Amino acid sequence: MTTLQIGDAAPNFKSLDEAGNTISLADYKGKKLVLFFYPKASTPGCTVEACNLSDNYSRFTAQGYDVLGVSADSAKRQSNFKEKYGFPYPLLADEDKTVINAFGVWGPKKFMGKEYDGIHRTTFVIDEAGVIEDIILKVKTKEHTGQILK
Repeated sequence: MTTLQIGDAAPNFKSLDEAGNTISLADYKGKKLVLFFYPKASTPGCTVEACNLSDNYSRFTAQGYDVLGVSADSAKRQSNFKEKYGFPYPLLADEDKTVINAFGVWGPKKFMGKEYDGIHRTTFVIDEAGVIEDIILKVKTKEHTGQILK
């Protein structure tokens, strides 16, 4: 779906998280970032994926990674999602799809025979210099940490 490739500079973004804080790519300069896009907060697959990353958060931080989730949900919905499951990382409430479109993860999808536009579940691993070092298009929600930390 995305036209971004490994080796490309990650799009510079600025958006609000679930608590109304402004977060940008520049905030992660000098750190590695796992930027994961998911279709909808509190749905089964998204919950499994976000919990898998949360349960393994100490493994990410031990290897110098920060984690950041993104969906088009409202700040309130993101806040409820984060609070319910105790996620240790921020969730961007990208309602206007600025970040989603910058990374090219919005587009046509099929589910149960119906076509609609939505977020394609995609994860970008970004290095300390802001360069994309991995793109995971076929996310395995239950094993996502293993896909990232190989």
